[in-house]
Amino acid sequence: MGWGFWIIYIVIILGAMYFIAIRPQRKQQKKQNELQNSLSIGDSVLTSGGFYGVIIDITEDTVIVEFGNNKNCRIPMQKSSIMASEKPDTEQSAEK
Repeated sequence: MGWGFWIIYIVIILGAMYFIAIRPQRKQQKKQNELQNSLSIGDSVLTSGGFYGVIIDITEDTVIVEFGNNKNCRIPMQKSSIMASEKPDTEQSAEK
């Protein structure tokens, strides 16, 4: 077992680490960035704290989210705390 074996062994280990740890993390970060860029006023969102709300205002790095039926419960938070977003259904809104 010479140096060639050890070099190949290290390359295989590093390649496995890339596909197990680094690549999925980059894909998740890209998905989160796309979500943050697609937010708009009126979207229903799920926060990292587990609260559901509706976006009422957006700035560069923060959003103001309205929670529940109480129109006075408006909380500013960072865009990074938004975990999921759902666009309002325009067909049902138009029928009402």
